[in-house]
Amino acid sequence: MPKNIIDKLAWFIPIRSLRNKFKINMKKHIINNYKYIKKTANSEIVNKYLTGLKGIEIGGAAYADYGIDAIKIDRVNISSNINNPYYLEQTKHNSFIQDIDIIADGDNLPFKDNTVDFVFTSHVLEHFFDPIKALEEWYRVTKKGGYIFMIIPHKERTFDKDRERTTLNELIGRHNGSIKSEKQFDDMHHSVWITEDILELCKYLNYNVVEYHDMDDCRKDGFIIVILK
Repeated sequence: MPKNIIDKLAWFIPIRSLRNKFKINMKKHIINNYKYIKKTANSEIVNKYLTGLKGIEIGGAAYADYGIDAIKIDRVNISSNINNPYYLEQTKHNSFIQDIDIIADGDNLPFKDNTVDFVFTSHVLEHFFDPIKALEEWYRVTKKGGYIFMIIPHKERTFDKDRERTTLNELIGRHNGSIKSEKQFDDMHHSVWITEDILELCKYLNYNVVEYHDMDDCRKDGFIIVILK
């Protein structure tokens, strides 16, 4: 059955090979012309902190563009990886995902210290084996008075609900090398958290959390943490 608007359009093409070709070409067209069809998710909390600032977004969210002034960074550009199964899966949300401005690892950013107004991430931190390294990198590039704004999946409201929560001790072990990465899970959720777990991590790192919400105001399956540097 059709899963998104492209599938619905292709449904009327009777020959399967032509239908699949249409879907691939249409996705390429949408991605290449993304700036003309950009969809914005309206988050009052995002607007409160990030309006008028210039920053970076790690791993541009597949399901929404928050309308922030951000350079988008990811490990790969979807425009050159249209048939990658992971990225095709992301198009099920809106039939497109955001294009990327800079290809780089999110925990090794090509920016000098204290150079951006904010670092914004949505459903990203859990994909890093070593979240402490990622947070320290985001903190490094953020200006004094700037923000790290994170939307993170909540264990009880996602497919991770049956997994064990990731403890602070485990995160410390990953960071100091006593716990090794399982490479086969690189594109999966390395960590599972509730709001209190990240608050505990921020306290450990001595980060100033100025606001948090147990439920985000867009998808509702995550929680929000706002750190002021």
